[in-house]
Amino acid sequence: MTGRPHPPPARDDAAALALRIDRALAEAVREALLHHKRAGNSVAVWSNGRVEWIPPENIRIPEPPVDAPGLLQADEVREPDPDRP
Repeated sequence: MTGRPHPPPARDDAAALALRIDRALAEAVREALLHHKRAGNSVAVWSNGRVEWIPPENIRIPEPPVDAPGLLQADEVREPDPDRP
């Protein structure tokens, strides 16, 4: 490492990175909802200025984007990796 800051990304690169980040966050939320639903755990959401609890039977799993074939389907859940923090 040289200690020099990296140049800012080009506008197209920044847009592509933002899209990748959005997709990764959507995938993470989707997987968390799947895990909670499968485990029978409620989830908390912020709605109308207060916290509301959604029971597992009412958790809606968003559909994965059609251009993201690696995302879990609603009937799939990955087991957590014990070596991953």
